[in-house]
Amino acid sequence: MSKKWYNYFVSVDEANPAADQSQTQPDSARSAAQTVADIAATLSPAPTPATQPAAGASFEEIYTAAEIHPPDHGYTIYKIADMLQSEHIRNLPAEVKRSSILLALDAAGVKLQDIIEDAVRRDRALDTFERVQQKAVEDLEKRKTAENTQIQAELDRLVSEHRARIQANNDAVAKDKDRFFGWRLQKQQEEQKIADTVSHFVSENPITRGQPAASSAPEKGPAK
Repeated sequence: MSKKWYNYFVSVDEANPAADQSQTQPDSARSAAQTVADIAATLSPAPTPATQPAAGASFEEIYTAAEIHPPDHGYTIYKIADMLQSEHIRNLPAEVKRSSILLALDAAGVKLQDIIEDAVRRDRALDTFERVQQKAVEDLEKRKTAENTQIQAELDRLVSEHRARIQANNDAVAKDKDRFFGWRLQKQQEEQKIADTVSHFVSENPITRGQPAASSAPEKGPAK
């Protein structure tokens, strides 16, 4: 999406070609009629700095890395922004502010194209830095997603192994219980057979049948 802020002080006045000659702008103002698209076309694409600023770099650090430095005359897009916010003109109509800026630039011997080029270079530097940072974020996301996938696979493998161990333990307990309960049934049958045989010879059968009683607590010695 193209930026429209430059129309604030870059415009072509074709509505009144017969305007009073006293309102005619100097040559520097007429050169401002050149569109920003044409100015930008004369600039080479912003190079990617060999050393990228850190992710949290300030705008000034980004501009420095892109080798954008204030010109000798000191007029940058930031200086123009400050001038537009000056208490002397900030509340004036847009056309008056535009004319005031152009007159100030002409008086300082500064071409408006220099200001536009400064703005375009800074914008391209910011866009380049944004693309680099976006790629870094996307690359990090890809790496971490792959790492998370690997971790999840390892977690699933460990969960599967531990579940298998739990199931094996439960199966071992169930198997041993089945063996024990089968043996208990045979024991009860065996005890019944013994008890039936002994019952022919005693009045009180001493043979236990069924499950054994719980162990009784050891007897205490006589009280002193």
